[in-house]
Amino acid sequence: MTTDLIVTLDGPSGTGKSTVSRLLARRLAIPYLDTGAFYRAATLAALAAGADLSDAEDVGRIVAEAEFSQRGDRMILNGEDVSETIRSAEVTLHVSEVSAHPSVRALLVGHQRAWLDANGRQAVVEGRDIGSVVFPNASHKIYLDARPEVRAARRADQVGDKDTTEVLADIQRRDHLDSTRAASPLTIPDDAIVLDTSDLDIDQVVDRIVALVADS
Repeated sequence: MTTDLIVTLDGPSGTGKSTVSRLLARRLAIPYLDTGAFYRAATLAALAAGADLSDAEDVGRIVAEAEFSQRGDRMILNGEDVSETIRSAEVTLHVSEVSAHPSVRALLVGHQRAWLDANGRQAVVEGRDIGSVVFPNASHKIYLDARPEVRAARRADQVGDKDTTEVLADIQRRDHLDSTRAASPLTIPDDAIVLDTSDLDIDQVVDRIVALVADS
């Protein structure tokens, strides 16, 4: 019988979650699930349909009718690979608004739990409410954080934008939306280990998490 090995990585943007999660999954030889990609795909679907993003019923209907799947590192929406499109500035601008709708979260959490079951209940899972809501019984919970100015610099470098002031403002806006939404807000799970990545490189972060998993 396969033993569950669910490593959740929660935290705000700019903490290195995506890169760390992918490398960690390789080190542990288990699949990787990017739950944020589901919300980005849902946002893309709503935008493409011309939905009123503030209308929970309208957005929820579109998301309910859409087909989502994650295959390796690729996000598939209605049979189309949208892995690059969901990283657009327009999707990034609106994803917090779409993901705040309880109906959207309920639908996508169902997809994410089904994905884990299909992958033998062993995975590194990244997001903002994974250890607190999606997989509250995960075997290992990590919360990545970093100083705001560090997160802004990383994000600016990632998107090729040198104006860190503007990026910092956007990060703070998203932090506020994610942490104050009524449904599954960004929070530190009670039993999570908090790891500040401000002064660590990616390999150091991965090494620390691998050690934590090995020691538990």
